[in-house]
Amino acid sequence: MSFAGLVNRWSRCFFQNTYAYKYTERRGVAISERYSQQPETKYEGTEEFRVLDLKPKKTAVRRKLRKKQEVMPPRTSLMPVDQDWGSVWPGPRTFHPASVPLPLRQGYKEKDAPPGKFGNAELMKIPNFLHLTPPVITRQCEALKSFCSAWPQGLETDAKCEESFPLEIITSDYCHSSPDIRDPLARIVTLKVKLGRLPLNTHAKDKLLRLVGERYNPENDVLTIMTDRCPLRQQNLDYALYLLTTLFYESWKIEAWESEKSEADMEYYDWDASASRKNVMGLLSWKPDQNAAEMSADAMDLDIKEFKEAVSKIMNEGEEEYTLSRYKEEVKKLFSLQDISSKV
Repeated sequence: MSFAGLVNRWSRCFFQNTYAYKYTERRGVAISERYSQQPETKYEGTEEFRVLDLKPKKTAVRRKLRKKQEVMPPRTSLMPVDQDWGSVWPGPRTFHPASVPLPLRQGYKEKDAPPGKFGNAELMKIPNFLHLTPPVITRQCEALKSFCSAWPQGLETDAKCEESFPLEIITSDYCHSSPDIRDPLARIVTLKVKLGRLPLNTHAKDKLLRLVGERYNPENDVLTIMTDRCPLRQQNLDYALYLLTTLFYESWKIEAWESEKSEADMEYYDWDASASRKNVMGLLSWKPDQNAAEMSADAMDLDIKEFKEAVSKIMNEGEEEYTLSRYKEEVKKLFSLQDISSKV
């Protein structure tokens, strides 16, 4: 490096140091003047360290004395005897002890009487029917009369209703408090119909009874179909009606193999297609009585109706003391054996 370069570098460093010194000196004077104007703070202890006091100073706090609110007496003590209870308790609501003028108790105590109605959570749990008093029910019925129609004539008794409406559909509605108001049991539909109201012949009735199985009650002649496999009630109702319709039309069908069945293949004893009927009809026509010989086949069937029922009972229900005794009596009537036994 040349001599001129050294001189220039030395001069540049000199001026930079001089400027930095003057700037620092000037700033230090300004800071010192600013702190000198503030009042001096006296610190406890040494002057070099400040004492850190974390405890707040206790100050006198004046608390305002609140006046105690006067508790009003319960409403039951102010209720008149002849009050309108429908205005006090107009509808279903949670139990309120101050509004019910009754000494109710609910709960259990080991040594004392059950808890009273005030502050009793047990009384608030259960639903109550305090709004359904006789005067309130009468008032509500009078208000609903304007929306009701007259009862139709000709349906005064249950027998007349069953005659006009042979199909009975039973459903259930459930009311409970939960996030979902839909109850799964409400989907169940029960359909009832008397089998005698359906137009069925002997073959169709027998086939229908074999299809339904235990769903038929022979004591009251009622066929019951219950459906619950669908999620909605309307779907189960449609399915029940579909089942009834299918059973009715299926019972009237006669398959090809059914026409080929003989008497031994029948599931039940059919008097009209049996050999016993042919034998009895032949015996009746062979009688020397002139009136019996002139009787037609229909008239003979009416004459031997009880004998037919007695024979069918034995063949279908089995031999019992009652069926055998009845069959014996009908045979005596058929062949007039009672007159002979009386003469002997």
